[in-house]
Amino acid sequence: MGLPVGGSTTGAVVAGPDGRTRDRLVTLLLERGAATAAQLGAELGLSPAAIRRHLDAMLADGDVVARDAPARSDRRRGRPAKVFRLTDTARSRHGRYRYDSMAAAALRWIAGHGGDAAVEEFAAAQVAGLEARCRAAIDQAGDDPLARAEALAEALSAEGYAANASTIASGGQLCQHHCPVAHVAAEFPQLCEAETAVISRLIGTHVQRLATIAHGDGVCTTHIPDPRRAEATSTGVAATRGTHPTDPPTNHVTSTVRTDR
Repeated sequence: MGLPVGGSTTGAVVAGPDGRTRDRLVTLLLERGAATAAQLGAELGLSPAAIRRHLDAMLADGDVVARDAPARSDRRRGRPAKVFRLTDTARSRHGRYRYDSMAAAALRWIAGHGGDAAVEEFAAAQVAGLEARCRAAIDQAGDDPLARAEALAEALSAEGYAANASTIASGGQLCQHHCPVAHVAAEFPQLCEAETAVISRLIGTHVQRLATIAHGDGVCTTHIPDPRRAEATSTGVAATRGTHPTDPPTNHVTSTVRTDR
């Protein structure tokens, strides 16, 4: 979901190559949630020094905030990398959250008159259209939950969520780098819960939300257990027991299932 050509939707148009670079940085940070100077430079084809010059200016203007990146065991000694994120003011100025206050007020009214059940019903109605569009897009992915997660990531990206799916040891992981309703969902988590239920139904298995942008995380992360791993574990346990819990093992057959595909 990029910005219109020429600048933000509500602020003054910034002319010149520096202005265009800053707009591209804003767009990337809106889509990714947070990124290092090196990551931004690689995406834009600019040197780290050039990117830092723009980020320093954005820091001075109050458009971004910086924090130390999580430490990695393989990282060389030296200054820790900084992760940059847009401030709420910058997000508002670029028109992404200009309706948040009205949406939050509407949900407060619904909650005041109908309680939590009414908010949940509203949230479910809001994601119904998203579910229908994404279901049509992933119907050809087959029954494998991980394959469906990859198809869902593409469908969500087309909806502006900047999503991607990856395979991990315990199954799969769906990451959404942008949330259109993050500020409202911070007050009304029913929106996140309704979206998680949609992901579960679309993929066809139980999923677990590990992090959300609405709660201050950089990315919405959903874990997708691999049913083959659970089945292998269950089979292995059953094979090592007799007909009674105190009986000795009847065999030692185990199954090894690759989950890294």
